[in-house]
Parts: sequence; C-alpha cells; structure tokens
Amino acid sequence: LAYPDRPPSPVNVTVTQLKANSATVSWDVPEGDVVIGYAILQQRQDGQMQRFIREVNTTNRACVLWDLAEDADYIIQVQSIGLYGESQASKRVHFRTLKETDRLPSNSSNQGDITMEGLDKDRQLQTGEIIIIVAVLLMWAAVIALFCRQYDIIKDNDSNNNKEKTKPSSEHSTPERPSGGLLRSKKKSPSVNIIEV
Repeated sequence: LAYPDRPPSPVNVTVTQLKANSATVSWDVPEGDVVIGYAILQQRQDGQMQRFIREVNTTNRACVLWDLAEDADYIIQVQSIGLYGESQASKRVHFRTLKETDRLPSNSSNQGDITMEGLDKDRQLQTGEIIIIVAVLLMWAAVIALFCRQYDIIKDNDSNNNKEKTKPSSEHSTPERPSGGLLRSKKKSPSVNIIEV
C-alpha cells in the first residue's frame, strides 16, 4: 500500500572526479517530491566486492566513493529515500577507475582537486612555519630579557667600582691615568669622564 508514496528514481546519475582509488557520483531528484536521503549500491563488475551506502537526513545529491581498486570496472545504482520508503533503483551506471600512473589526467575537475590538495598542503606548511617563527621569537625575547638583566647588573657593578676607584685617584693622578680613564669611560660609562675632568 505504501508503494505509491515512494519517491521517483534519481535521474542524471553521473560519475565525476575519477581517480585510481575514488570517484564521485552525483544525481538529480525530480522536483515536488520529499526526499530525505539516498542509498547507493556499488559493486565491482567481476563480483568481488559489493558496498551499500545509505544516508538519511541529508539534502546531498552527491557522494564520494572511496577505497576503490585501481583500474577496475564498477557499477552503481542510486535510490532516493522518502518519508514512506525508498524509490526504485536508478539506471545502472558503469565506470572504470584509473591506474596509479594516470593519477594526473588533463581533466579540469581533477586539476581542481590537485590545486585544492596543494592549497591544503600549503596551509599545513604555513601553520607549521608560524609555530616555528613564534617559538623562535619567544626564544629571542627570553634571551634579550636575560641579556638586559645581566647587562644592568654588570653596569651597576661597574659604575660602583669606578666610583670607588676614581674617588681616591682623582686628586693624585699621573698623566697616563686620565687617558686610561677616558678609554674606560668610552666602554663602560660616561659618568667617569665627567668626574675626572
């Protein structure tokens, strides 16, 4: 009794993006019918493998067939799933997967796939590079901070030592002392030069 309420069979069933181990099947659904999913019967022509793919609560009109054998013949049929059952199976569609060596054909759809894969690899590289750059920057920041702290400690010690040294020697200094003091002042701190002059 429920048979008349089943949706009609899918139409325009086509196979695209053929590769060695995968392909994409797409189809159309006649308008006016409530379709809530699909079912795909996939089988190898030699009968070695058969797969049934079923998905509900979806409006998808395409499905990727994965884990296919290379250079093999396949047959697929698609059914629409309605509220009261499944449609009759569509016409049988035959296709043949590519060989591994033919993975880069001149089809525009496959080129699109290759560029997308390239973009994904680039994205992964970019994120990896960003992580490395951030890590290097953090390391440099830590090194600079450490160096500044150490330099401040050294600077403080040097200026204290110079003040202690220059107090007694400022009155009784030989001619060579001031020149040495000047050289030291260039390297360490200008305040010594001011005291000696």
